[in-house]
Amino acid sequence: MAISYFRDVKKAVVIGSGFAGLSAASCLAKQGWEVMVVEKNAEPGGRARRLVGEGFVFDMGPSWYWMPDVFEKYFSFFGKKVSDYYTLTRLSPSYRVYFDDATIDMPADYDAVKLLFESLEKGSAAKLDKFLKEAEYKYKAGMQKLVYLPGRSIKEFADMDLAKGVFKLELFTSMKKHVAKYFKNPRLVQIMEFPVLFLGALPQNIPALYSLMNYADIKLGTWYPQGGMYEVVKGMYRLATELGVQFHFNCEAKGLEINNGRASRVLVQWGDGRQQNHESSIDADVFIGAADYHFIENNLLAKNYRSYSNKYWSKRVMAPSCIIYYIGLNKKLKNILHHSLFFDVNFDAHGKAIFEQPAWPAEPLFYVSATSVTDGSSAPPGGENLFFLIPVAAGLQADTEELREKYFEKIMTRFENKTGENIRKNIIFKKSYSVSDFEKDYHAYKGNAYGLANTLLQTAILKPGIKSKKVGNLFYAGQLTVPGPGVPPSLISGQVVATEIVKEF
Repeated sequence: MAISYFRDVKKAVVIGSGFAGLSAASCLAKQGWEVMVVEKNAEPGGRARRLVGEGFVFDMGPSWYWMPDVFEKYFSFFGKKVSDYYTLTRLSPSYRVYFDDATIDMPADYDAVKLLFESLEKGSAAKLDKFLKEAEYKYKAGMQKLVYLPGRSIKEFADMDLAKGVFKLELFTSMKKHVAKYFKNPRLVQIMEFPVLFLGALPQNIPALYSLMNYADIKLGTWYPQGGMYEVVKGMYRLATELGVQFHFNCEAKGLEINNGRASRVLVQWGDGRQQNHESSIDADVFIGAADYHFIENNLLAKNYRSYSNKYWSKRVMAPSCIIYYIGLNKKLKNILHHSLFFDVNFDAHGKAIFEQPAWPAEPLFYVSATSVTDGSSAPPGGENLFFLIPVAAGLQADTEELREKYFEKIMTRFENKTGENIRKNIIFKKSYSVSDFEKDYHAYKGNAYGLANTLLQTAILKPGIKSKKVGNLFYAGQLTVPGPGVPPSLISGQVVATEIVKEF
């Protein structure tokens, strides 16, 4: 059975309903397109789905809300405000960092941040002012211009303002060298370097342009959408439906039919119980792959229609995958914050195990989110909702339950020692998620969690293109294309691809 459209309105099919897919769908619908989204899972959100069990509600993926201006800009495009869809709370302190011999809380107030820096390294408060002034320029240039470029031609960078400020952007200096110019205290260095880990590479391999992340962290702040990150998904989904976007869940794309160099229809398989294994197809004028780029190329297209070879993909530097544990406790904890980073082991050794000599790490750094500290609705009364995340290399094998349990015990010991809280006997809900789950649930290339690392050689026009080189009406959005990994970039990716489609069609 084929689902066809009357041809008086331009039609688009979006494959995948993560942030990029939701964004692309809404932006096209606003321009008068008829849009249908097909999603293999049972609800929207992609990696930002939720997990519910025993009265606990977990965000399964993204848990940091940075760059609030990006979300405001997105909703304002539709004449809306963020507050029309969800409520934000600024976290104070922003987060806690556990070192081997100290614990540091990052204040939300900037004057307090400067006092903290000065207490650790004399003269560093003034240096922080200078560092962040440069970072602010990069943020404004980057977030207002660079990230909204489609990455299709070098000519996009002929903007006079960008050309004048190219040296200020520091594209050819590493983040590690840039931070070292200003700070010597090892704790401050780690605090200033950690935000670029969201971009999927080590500080020595990330351009200093991305000190813009420090501006986002320290000046723009860390926020929390009440109800969890899934409230952002719900808001974007609601907006899309208000614009007339149609959604089909439990509907997996299985192939793209190509005629005369153009996609004519997507073949889908329904698996919702009502139409188990029922196959059909959907016609459209344009198709957007907002699911895993590599999967769409290698599984939905015949070889002669693929833009990139297996050799090309094998040479890409992937951002990490991770091991995640969703933990529900039957007691409240006294000494935790909403976000905590455990940097109490060797930072460089774990980094090498992810990027240089991929292997399961000997002593991993890890991160903990405790949403119930801020939001009582995420756990039953008297309970605590904990999300543990260990970054690991993409593509690792032997992702077994035994291995996951080994790492769980490792980080539990450190968590209990650092917080002074014994929690093992209070666990009443536990679920793990790692490399093989990312592959199964999202068709993620090498089981990656974050996409393609934002190294210099994988930036802008050097990323996989947003338009197929061989199929004239097939476009891509998401974390494997421009502008890169993370929630705000994925949201922007959908806007960028929709703009390009409207120009061409």
